[in-house]
Amino acid sequence: MNSYNKLMIEVKDRIGYLTINQPKALNALDSEVLQELNTALTEIESNEAIQVLIVTGAGEKAFVAGANIKEMSQKNPIEGKEFSELGNAVFAKLSKLPQPTIAAVNGFALGGGSELALACDMRIVSETMKIGQPEVSLGIIPGFGGTQRLSRLVGVAKAKELIFTGKNIKADEAEKIGLVNKVVAPEALLTEAETLAQAILKNAPFAVQQAKVVIDKGLEMPLDHALTLEADVFGLCFATEDQTEGMSAFIEKRSSKFKGQ
Repeated sequence: MNSYNKLMIEVKDRIGYLTINQPKALNALDSEVLQELNTALTEIESNEAIQVLIVTGAGEKAFVAGANIKEMSQKNPIEGKEFSELGNAVFAKLSKLPQPTIAAVNGFALGGGSELALACDMRIVSETMKIGQPEVSLGIIPGFGGTQRLSRLVGVAKAKELIFTGKNIKADEAEKIGLVNKVVAPEALLTEAETLAQAILKNAPFAVQQAKVVIDKGLEMPLDHALTLEADVFGLCFATEDQTEGMSAFIEKRSSKFKGQ
């Protein structure tokens, strides 16, 4: 893999670890971080050794405290649009990875940090986490997908409340409204994310990846079209060795040995 200035990538036991690594800046997203993320995600997408990806931030204070406001303050309207387009392209690449993605959210996840977490499939968070979209207090709106992904997760009315007020919410409230999957003690954060990853890894890789595709694409379709897609992919699974193995193992009362084929 490439070497990075502001990211770390590790692979262990089929789990990839992508860490935003500039804790002194609270892992703020500047143009360099976004460009590095873009390159890293391209590598991860084609890396067959990574079957689940955990995304986190270095240090205890912040997952990602937001975009770099000093950098943004110098932009004109055209540059502002280009910055949003860059962030949206990178986060879209993250959301469309074939691998399931888990955000392990430690500390602040504000603005672009919240949007980074929203672009992942699941979110395990520390009890100390605070998450929010405070952009309106800066005279802008969320620009990396927050207006769209937040409303799809928590509903339009709640998303409007959070975005219009710009308020940050704590972990327990985020769990209550369905924004996060689980809240854990800070010291248990990575372990809990790994436990979730291992539970996913027990299953057939192709089936898991296709389930992700059908869920995500189906959300953008009329229900009848989405059900047709589901049936098509359901049938496709019967062409795989893993389907034969999984059903044989069930009938024979033994553990499955999936090969991702």
